[in-house]
Amino acid sequence: MARYIVAIDSFKGCLSSIEANQAAAEGILSKVPDAIVVQIPVSDGGEGFLKAFHNSLGGELVEIPVRDPMMRTITAKYLVCGDLAIIEIAQASGLTLLTPEELNPMRATSYGTGQLVVDAVLRGCKHIIVGLGGSATSDCGIGMLHAIVDAFAKNHTWDDVKDLQDVKFTIATDVQNPLCGVNGASHVFAPQKGASPEMVLSLDARAKRFAELSAKHFGYDCQEMPGAGAAGGLGYAFLQYMHADCRPGIDLLLDAVDFDHQLENTELVVTGEGSADRQTLMGKLPFGILQRAIKHHIPIALIAGRIKDRASLFEAGFSFIECINPPDIPHKEAMRPEIAQRHIVRTVSNLINNKLLRPIVNSDK
Repeated sequence: MARYIVAIDSFKGCLSSIEANQAAAEGILSKVPDAIVVQIPVSDGGEGFLKAFHNSLGGELVEIPVRDPMMRTITAKYLVCGDLAIIEIAQASGLTLLTPEELNPMRATSYGTGQLVVDAVLRGCKHIIVGLGGSATSDCGIGMLHAIVDAFAKNHTWDDVKDLQDVKFTIATDVQNPLCGVNGASHVFAPQKGASPEMVLSLDARAKRFAELSAKHFGYDCQEMPGAGAAGGLGYAFLQYMHADCRPGIDLLLDAVDFDHQLENTELVVTGEGSADRQTLMGKLPFGILQRAIKHHIPIALIAGRIKDRASLFEAGFSFIECINPPDIPHKEAMRPEIAQRHIVRTVSNLINNKLLRPIVNSDK
């Protein structure tokens, strides 16, 4: 009996990972009705990170009141599996929690993310995985640290926070940027959070001062570490103050679902994302899946709503590369969920039908 795995990233603004996977599975089963199709919802640390782990591991979704980036009370969730907690920072500190008019990284705070961390620690969690994606903040995690100090430090200093000593933190991000400078959190990411050019300079200077003071206090400096610039500098706060490990989110998720074992006796892996190009090969989710499939000599298909740089993608190891959309479709039409689902079903169905008959063509034609 043929076995297939589908593990497709969300098509942002259109389909969730679960919805894309379901459409791909339908396409496979339309050609191989008795196939075993394993659907693995995936996320690299941003949108859908919590849901992906919940679907894969089960566990309890904990819902608590926290502060949003504007310090308003909202409800946010995180996942508990035994002594493991999964936090998606977008639940408390996310860009989607604000209207376009409210975007202001000079004011937005990560305090609510700290409240999620505090609640997980108080529940006895000893390993906390934090998905750093979709943040509205550029506060270097200062808000998060304030929330932790408010909860645990009697005299309100970080040195008195003892409750985190036995907790292991892992941050999940594919961002490799440092905290400061032209490649840092402020210059690269703050403009999409509403920062003007003047704000970018102020935010970068603020981050530099905070890092220098922190380094002086602790005697070590994590501001240049890969991932320090993730989520407006939240990555730096976890690295500097929590001694966190930094790993690609997709690797954490694939390890959690024992993906390498899942690949045994698999005929084909189908992955994908909204737009695929040479940036896909810079640590994005489909590339993480590709590396696992190549290691086990399993062919892998990449589908996307838009495809560029086919030659580079083929050279990296993808066996099949398919655009789900016809070339003349209007963007607005292609972004309709029901249209995208129908196109995924058709594309994967054709792929399964022809994959052993059609040569691979390395071109953009």
